[in-house]
Amino acid sequence: MVQNFPSRPRTLFFRESSRRPSPACALLDVSPRLNSGLLSPVLSETCDVQPHKRANCGVPGITPSQCRDKGCCFDNTVRGVPWCFRPEPVLSPPEEECSL
Repeated sequence: MVQNFPSRPRTLFFRESSRRPSPACALLDVSPRLNSGLLSPVLSETCDVQPHKRANCGVPGITPSQCRDKGCCFDNTVRGVPWCFRPEPVLSPPEEECSL
């Protein structure tokens, strides 16, 4: 039983201006300022994590709903790795979604 959560990447927003950037393009829009420490982004996340890279987010016997309530991902199809695990940040959007 595979239950990935969230099914869509979480949204990426910045609080520097009233303009709300596109979630897919926000990093490209502000990336020069990220290194300077001017902004602290909330990155998008994905549950598409390779099994050997999963960071445990639950306890043995946790249910899928308990795992999701913690903001984590659940996939019990691979033995020997955490079934409830932290999502990974999405660091760069697909290029076809952005036009600068």
